[in-house]
Amino acid sequence: MTAAPTDLAARYLGELATQRQLSPHTIAAYRRDLQELSILAGHEDWQKLSHHDIRRFAAKLHAGGQSPRSIARKLSGWRGFFDWLAHQLVLSANPVEGVRAPRRPKTLPKALSVDDAVQLMEANAHGHPEPAELCDRAMFELLYSSGLRVSELVSLDMVYTEGGNGLPASLGWLDLQAGEVVVTGKGRRMRRVPVGAPARAALSAWLAVRPVARDGSAALFLSSRGTRMTPRVVQTRLKAHALRAGTPVHVHPHVLRHSFASHVLQSSGDLRAVQELLGHASITSTQIYTALDFQHLAAVYDKAHPRAKTK
Repeated sequence: MTAAPTDLAARYLGELATQRQLSPHTIAAYRRDLQELSILAGHEDWQKLSHHDIRRFAAKLHAGGQSPRSIARKLSGWRGFFDWLAHQLVLSANPVEGVRAPRRPKTLPKALSVDDAVQLMEANAHGHPEPAELCDRAMFELLYSSGLRVSELVSLDMVYTEGGNGLPASLGWLDLQAGEVVVTGKGRRMRRVPVGAPARAALSAWLAVRPVARDGSAALFLSSRGTRMTPRVVQTRLKAHALRAGTPVHVHPHVLRHSFASHVLQSSGDLRAVQELLGHASITSTQIYTALDFQHLAAVYDKAHPRAKTK
């Protein structure tokens, strides 16, 4: 090589700082990644490093306990360096191109038990609640009853509104008489989802006291300012409600969606139906709930089967 690896790395980092004007924190991270590459390569000529070498380095990092996320970041930094190096020297190919970090282990979504979900929905259900409480109850019941994403929930209008060419003007609407909501999910895919009896009752109670929206819109759920509800407000209110109810886990809107999917699958065993209800484009996205269902069955087995209990 025409220059030592450390000299090339220093030149590269200097250009990142002056030409791309990256932050000192980012430059420091790139410097650490290149130092680690230097240690892994040892006395090997960087110009002669191959895909096999980079894969070996990544495997060594993984064996040393580094996470797939951390390794992916290092590979990205190395890839950028070798792209730059190709303009300084003659390289047959970028040795990092096509090398992927180890796969991240899939984390299972959190779901409430059936008892915890029912307790959460029924908490503080008596008395004479204020309109804001009725709004909250209707939102939480609908999230759990229909498995909506929070973005779908806050996009709902009270009724169907027609736009140009007979197309709906809203992204979603409530059909209380039919007992269903129509929502627009990811990929602009529309779907109809049933609404259970408790959710319908909560929605009726909310609609009876819903004030006129400040902007005159047909938004189903309104904030205290009279404007369309936002995902952040729903998240904050649900967290506070769960704390008051004594729910044993942190609850956010997606937990209710996961709970909906898990509980429907436990009862029906129909994965394809759960896919349709959730609005997943691929059955692969839905299959993670089979693991949740197995966890539930395994927990029941451990509690009930006499030979599963440890002495």
